[in-house]
Amino acid sequence: MKTDKKEKTRTELPSLKGKKVLITGGLGFIGSNLAHTCLALGAEVTIYDCLDANSGGNMYNVFDIQDQVHFVKGDILHVDELSRQVRGKDIIFNCAASTSHPFSMRNPMLDLDANSKGVLNLLEAVKNFNKEAKFVHIGTSTQLGKSHYSPADELHPEFPTDIYSANKGVSEKYVLIYGNAYHIPVTIVRLPNVFGPRAAIHSSDFNFVNYFVGLALQGKDITVYGKGAQKRNLIYIDDCLAALVLASQNDKANGEVLFAVGDRHMAVLEIAHTIVEHIGSGRVKSIEWPLDRKVIEIGDAVLSNAKIKKTLDWVPQVDVEAGFKRTREYFQSCLEHYFEQRNTVTLTGR
Repeated sequence: MKTDKKEKTRTELPSLKGKKVLITGGLGFIGSNLAHTCLALGAEVTIYDCLDANSGGNMYNVFDIQDQVHFVKGDILHVDELSRQVRGKDIIFNCAASTSHPFSMRNPMLDLDANSKGVLNLLEAVKNFNKEAKFVHIGTSTQLGKSHYSPADELHPEFPTDIYSANKGVSEKYVLIYGNAYHIPVTIVRLPNVFGPRAAIHSSDFNFVNYFVGLALQGKDITVYGKGAQKRNLIYIDDCLAALVLASQNDKANGEVLFAVGDRHMAVLEIAHTIVEHIGSGRVKSIEWPLDRKVIEIGDAVLSNAKIKKTLDWVPQVDVEAGFKRTREYFQSCLEHYFEQRNTVTLTGR
């Protein structure tokens, strides 16, 4: 079988047969793709999600596997329900988050609930009812803020420029504290700009790369702020999923913080033009920086993946161009479910 240009041999992921997996935020971009992957690896999957509009969840993301998963509509602020759901699980992936940088600045207390208090609730539930479960927490590269050296690694000090990034940094510390104090096997996987199928492509409040994809799919203008020269790191969703699964099954990752980032860094303007080229529609235009975006801009985000490569034997495999082609193929067959018919399907679950 032919592989995409520059794509490396597929990483062999460990079997999860017989494992009971809980995915908080399992209707979102990363959580729903993770549910598909864990099912394919043999796991019994429970999805826990409240469909918070600020988190990008979409019921269509798991519509094709709804009869194969357990779905619980619940909030990570609801301690009693969380406590019931963590019991008996072998792996807990915490993908639940309010993921919008601008929203966090407009509504800091709501962001605090989702990205800090909710994580504490989940950790308390794990501490009290299932300390043996492997706990994998998703962090973000933006919690570093403006880089003081490049490439930035896991030891880089943190200078976040927005409330979302600050709360993600704080919740990461909570995870490490609980892991150390209560002997819970925890791993934090920090992610850059992840793109691919099942992403929230309808709003600029979420990941800008996926929003650019959504604009291109509609044949609309992609707006780049300023010169668009600032560099960003991208990985395709499959590489993200491989990192999360490997982290869940490798004891060398316990107690560690790992950057699951790509080998390639691209300027925002280059990203926009690459999307237009490989989606096949849309166009790029530049405008001045809006004030609300300029005050939280971090400049170049050049990141090192040396540690995760050494710890997990993980390498990013899907190049950016191949990833955009796959993304186009997915959305072209179901685009209405990510715009005007978003969240109109009904889930039954098992």
